[in-house]
Amino acid sequence: MALLVVGIILFLGIHLIRTFAPGFRQSMISRLGKSGWMAAYSVASIVALVFLAYAFSVARTQTTVLYSPPGWASHITIALMLLASICLTASLLPAGHIAAKTKHPMVLSVKIWALAHLIANGDSASVLLFVSFLAWGVILRISLKRRARAGEINTRPFVSAKYDLYAVVLGFVLWGLIIWKLHEWIIGVSPLAMA
Repeated sequence: MALLVVGIILFLGIHLIRTFAPGFRQSMISRLGKSGWMAAYSVASIVALVFLAYAFSVARTQTTVLYSPPGWASHITIALMLLASICLTASLLPAGHIAAKTKHPMVLSVKIWALAHLIANGDSASVLLFVSFLAWGVILRISLKRRARAGEINTRPFVSAKYDLYAVVLGFVLWGLIIWKLHEWIIGVSPLAMA
């Protein structure tokens, strides 16, 4: 579990630099340039994600059961993951109503993903991981709201409702791929086996 805690701190810490250490971020941009900082940040994020995935796989072999979700919980998780997939795809497209109304669909997607997995997983490793990501999402959303009020960032302006249609269609495709095989290939567990 200690390895998982380190992995969570590394990954989420990297993704909270702008929130808790904006001066560090600015000094690195001054030193490396914007593209240099983005490259270093991306490499660090990927390395931290790989380490986190490894740490979680190790922690899953040492975990204890904190609660046993009821059988129907997996159905709720699968339904929530459709919403998370739609929000994720909306975050990658020009703003339709989904992106404009939620303001930060990527952050919302992570929060829905974490909540959905907390509903279906009661082992200590999963609870630690998903509670951490849910807390990260809440902290980041509060930070983004403050930065928007201070004029540091602009909300995404509405472009066209067609991007909502694209987000829903692509979200369904992503969700279908996750249900069909991706989750099993990446995590080793089929969501349908739990349903």
